[in-house]
Amino acid sequence: MEQGAKPAPGEEDPDLVNVGKEPITLKPGGCYFSQADSFAMIRGGHVDATILGAFQVSKTGDLASWKLPNATLGRVGGAMDLTAGSKRVYLCMQHTTKNGEAKIVEECTYPLTTLRCVDRIYIDLAVIDVTEEGLVVKELAPNVTFEYVQERTVAQLKNLADIQVAVNGVQL
Repeated sequence: MEQGAKPAPGEEDPDLVNVGKEPITLKPGGCYFSQADSFAMIRGGHVDATILGAFQVSKTGDLASWKLPNATLGRVGGAMDLTAGSKRVYLCMQHTTKNGEAKIVEECTYPLTTLRCVDRIYIDLAVIDVTEEGLVVKELAPNVTFEYVQERTVAQLKNLADIQVAVNGVQL
């Protein structure tokens, strides 16, 4: 934790690498732990939240994040452990692929990472919560309308502004 700048050539420490296996330095007060320890923390349920990217996410929070269809390469890595072991899973991604295809879909068509694990989706257009009632648009980016987001989304969205909230039977 508290990763510093890239080390100068010749000053690399083979024990200090990031997840991409690139050499790193530590900021003052920083610390590090082994990959085995990190997975023990994840698998032990000691991670409050994880933030990942995704190729697709379904209306029920199913996640496809490790392999594209027809790709010869693809590895799950720690994504399955992170999504299964974290208390909350947040996705950060572009709303569509480079080809304009929706990433938020009714059902994932790509190989699945984990079922029903996603809690919230941060996209370039909005913030969307995955709830028992479905996908709820919680916030919109400036100058973006709910209709604009829905037109570019395969899955049906619900607009938080249209949802009636009741507390103890009283409409708010």
